[in-house]
Amino acid sequence: MARSSTYSAPPPLPRRLIGYARVSTEDQLNDAQVDELKAAGCRIIHHEHGSGASRSRPVLTRVMADIGAGDVLVVVRLDRLARSVSHLLEVIERLEDKGAHFRSLRDPIDTSTPQGMFSLQVLGAVAQLERALIAERTKAGMQAAKARGRLAGNPGLRERRPEAVRAVADARRQAYLDELIVTAQLWLPTVRRMRPQHSWEDVVRVLNHKGESWTIERLRRAVHRLVAEKLAEPELIKRSPRRPPEDRLMTLVAGIAVADPDLSLQGICNHLEAMHERTARGARQWQPSSVKALLNRARHLGLVVPDPEPAQ
Repeated sequence: MARSSTYSAPPPLPRRLIGYARVSTEDQLNDAQVDELKAAGCRIIHHEHGSGASRSRPVLTRVMADIGAGDVLVVVRLDRLARSVSHLLEVIERLEDKGAHFRSLRDPIDTSTPQGMFSLQVLGAVAQLERALIAERTKAGMQAAKARGRLAGNPGLRERRPEAVRAVADARRQAYLDELIVTAQLWLPTVRRMRPQHSWEDVVRVLNHKGESWTIERLRRAVHRLVAEKLAEPELIKRSPRRPPEDRLMTLVAGIAVADPDLSLQGICNHLEAMHERTARGARQWQPSSVKALLNRARHLGLVVPDPEPAQ
């Protein structure tokens, strides 16, 4: 008679409650927020000083990059995290993509519960209505100005007033920085792995093969801006050293392997050929054995963690 056996699923891993506290100026204290987050069970609490009107939040950027599946980002109030409903929904969407959750202690928002998801859907509808109303008011204002014989737009800009031009330029610079901060987790890790050992051209080719659309000048400008804002390491913008062709190919192959660890040797060959990269002997077609030899050298020098070699 066969023995009956029962299977017990392993207990789920405990969720990390990660607190985020923000105050508007350096002079303010966030002790009250920290106390509430600790009382809610947060063992990890990140502190941010910055205006609620700006998305330039380096601490939040690092939190979003490090948070993992099952983790819960906790704030005391919604306004401590987001400057608008659309910004809040954007942050929560990024958390959902990582399998993480969001909770606000003083608001009915907890994306790990059905009630919290319903509240989130209501917020989404409010954001959509808000955008529609703003667009309608803008359109009505332009039509009214036209009917009165006035030109739409900023009169200070039309008259080239210096203060108006400076205000618009500052707003554009801030919007550009906000965009870099929001998207940095998609491309900055590759830059950090490859710079300054590789030229900007090599980095752009690796990024664009992953579906990006960078140019050398655009990438350099982006990295220089993050370095200027102390959001990236100054080493990234140093001049890349001149290397013998084979050394350059070795570090390039290592960069590709680290950027996409699931690539097989043949996949790396295909990647190099798609980049129009030639072998050390000038051949257009790459062989898995050549890639394997370069990877072995890279592992010996510590450029690649010595995991099991990719399948051919």
